[in-house]
Amino acid sequence: MRSRLLLVLALLATWLLLGPSAVMAQPARTTPNATADAPPAWSAPLSTRGCYIVDADGKRFKLKSGNWHGSSGTWDGSGSPDDPAHNHAGEVGHRAPLGLDRVPMSRIIADFQGLGLNSVRLPFSDEMLSDTQPVTGLTANPRLNGLRPLEVFDEAVQALTDAGFAVILNNHTTTTRWCCGVDGNERWNSGQSTQKWLDDWVFMAKRYRSNPRVVGADLRNEVRRDVFDDPNWGLGDAHDWAAAAQQAGDLILKDANPDLLIMVEGINWAGIPVDGFWHDRPLLKPVAALSNTLVRSHKLVYAAHFYGYTGPRHSGATGTGETTDARYRDLGRDDLFSVMRDTASYVADTPDRHFTAPVWISEFGVAKDTDAKERTWFANTVDFLIDHDLDFAYWPAVGFHDNDQGNRWGLIRYDTAGTARSILDGDDWRATAWRKLTAAPGREGTVPQVRTWSMLKATHADANRALRAAADWDSGARKLSCPDDQRLIGISQRGQGALCTDAGASALAASGAPVKVASQANVTADWASGFTKYQCAEAQFMIGYSVRGNRVSAVLCSPARITLAGAGRTLWDDRGDSRPASGEGGDYATGFYKAQCNADEYAAGIAFSTAIGRGGTADALYCRKI
Repeated sequence: MRSRLLLVLALLATWLLLGPSAVMAQPARTTPNATADAPPAWSAPLSTRGCYIVDADGKRFKLKSGNWHGSSGTWDGSGSPDDPAHNHAGEVGHRAPLGLDRVPMSRIIADFQGLGLNSVRLPFSDEMLSDTQPVTGLTANPRLNGLRPLEVFDEAVQALTDAGFAVILNNHTTTTRWCCGVDGNERWNSGQSTQKWLDDWVFMAKRYRSNPRVVGADLRNEVRRDVFDDPNWGLGDAHDWAAAAQQAGDLILKDANPDLLIMVEGINWAGIPVDGFWHDRPLLKPVAALSNTLVRSHKLVYAAHFYGYTGPRHSGATGTGETTDARYRDLGRDDLFSVMRDTASYVADTPDRHFTAPVWISEFGVAKDTDAKERTWFANTVDFLIDHDLDFAYWPAVGFHDNDQGNRWGLIRYDTAGTARSILDGDDWRATAWRKLTAAPGREGTVPQVRTWSMLKATHADANRALRAAADWDSGARKLSCPDDQRLIGISQRGQGALCTDAGASALAASGAPVKVASQANVTADWASGFTKYQCAEAQFMIGYSVRGNRVSAVLCSPARITLAGAGRTLWDDRGDSRPASGEGGDYATGFYKAQCNADEYAAGIAFSTAIGRGGTADALYCRKI
């Protein structure tokens, strides 16, 4: 047992030094057609409709992105920026987006246009925000020398958006160093408090609020296990990534920038990467049972990463004892597609569910000089992205080369003289797949409005998503309330969840504050005989409810903009599910009975029993025709 423990510690130490992304961390260089036209015009802000991102005119805006890294990681310009020897914490380097020491920024951006990109994922570290040491060594952009790293980042943002690109800010790491092993940057609160991370996001969202082409906040890169513990999705503790992402997304949309898309990556890795120990790459699998509902609808995008050298249960590191786990490059086409569907694309592929949202594969990539397995994996992955019409971001957009030797990952790679090598060069085997991907047909033009379904869960904390309601509208109770453009349509046993929608009646609310109801004063018919009933007034509809323990505490009602006088019916959740046969909305409270109105109804009240042994749990939902 002692020898086994020593082996595990040794293997973890290897993982700590190399990191699961050490192999992938090899960017490259590029230079496509610098005279290409600018990206097509689009109107900010962006939002979502079902599984698509759309612009302000409702037209599909598919993210065809590249990752332009460097600000979040250190490099000294003398070799590969991803060589661990050049990426130690505390090393100064350039601390700026790659390539600025070799070619003018305008050249890099023109090259991005030639590659067919329309958007850029721009990583930053929390440490970068307060770094006051001047940037040096940007010989091709001398006016940037002497600026702080954040100021150079500002310049990159402005230049990209001036050229028509959409920019997605990405919190890549806590410290300014290369990513992504067991390195002190595993979680949003690794090496810093959650509050510091939240404050940094508010700062960044406000900083670029006046620039409408800064369109997204990618909350954290590759959330993963540290030496001692795993992140989780929904346990309500300090490592609950679903809760942290919810908190950050709501805070950004309420207080900093209501126009941003909120990008939430799934859990990248959990468990000890050694044979005989549990480990997994969950990605977006947990979203099916617990999805995020932001205070502003149509702003949520989910994200996931795929690299050939990693796997469904393989960390991607070498020498860690993962001898029984396949890497993605080891999988046949059908098996690869099945895994990518189950862990990511199902979120976009499945309509009319609480978890339905766009999926952005915000990192994937491959080296020019690689083996047959990696080549096959890359071609298959591109086909999957095309088949499922997914948004994507290649890693990395920019890298280095020396006579086409060295790092060969990037879309475009520059040498010290500024000569570029591109993925579109005739000798680059990736060119065929890249052209196929960027030119692939997909959904275009205006995307029709679709029904929205959103789940609420308040097991560990409030799920108060109504901006019009007071933050503590029922003090001491756990609150569940729908976003302002939705209404409550479903409840669950013991107050474990709720379902909101705009189906059948979008923007149903009239002006005026919601009203808390905690009495039977509005009950006009005995729709649940023998039960206590809390009901909205005739001109109102339910947007939420609250519980104390499992006991119903109150319902929250909103004035309606139309007359509400339809026939009513009672649905019970104390003896089985009472939901539409279509399954619309999905299972928003797994393991509990639910009552759910039809899409042409609204919830008007909740009934519960105060009899001894019943506990006051929600037993019935009163549904009325719109």
